[in-house]
Amino acid sequence: MTIKNKSLTFVGAMALSITLSGCSVFDWLIYKPDIPQGNYMEPQQVEQLRIAMTKEQAEYILGRPVLRDSFADDTWYYVYHYKNGRNAKITHKELVLRFEADKLVKVDGDYELSAEFYTPLEQSKLPMANPKDLQPQVPEQRPEKKPLVEEESGQPQAQKKFD
Repeated sequence: MTIKNKSLTFVGAMALSITLSGCSVFDWLIYKPDIPQGNYMEPQQVEQLRIAMTKEQAEYILGRPVLRDSFADDTWYYVYHYKNGRNAKITHKELVLRFEADKLVKVDGDYELSAEFYTPLEQSKLPMANPKDLQPQVPEQRPEKKPLVEEESGQPQAQKKFD
């Protein structure tokens, strides 16, 4: 082999290796979408749960579960899985509700329960408002009672044709 053939082979091998490694070098240029799956829940939703809630009340607050156990309808699974497209970071959260006689008895999972969870809904109180804050809210009145748009007088209005 001549020097020309060796150098041509070397240049070809370098071009091939740069081309193959280019996929990982320019990976940040490729758009990859975020992939959310399952039930996304805000912590405020989970804080509204109370012991002895009915299934309908729990479903109203959290939405339909991803999975209901087919052999025991008293266990509901709320699962959220999120994969970030940029850095492939995965977030996985679960919430498991257990019912007995159609009443909520236990909640397990990755979410914080409120301190009032063990107070039944019938016994919990709504926050009391200050009576001074209960004044009706009236929108501001316009000082002048003239129309916002004035019509030009003296010109006949166009008649509309109805077919």
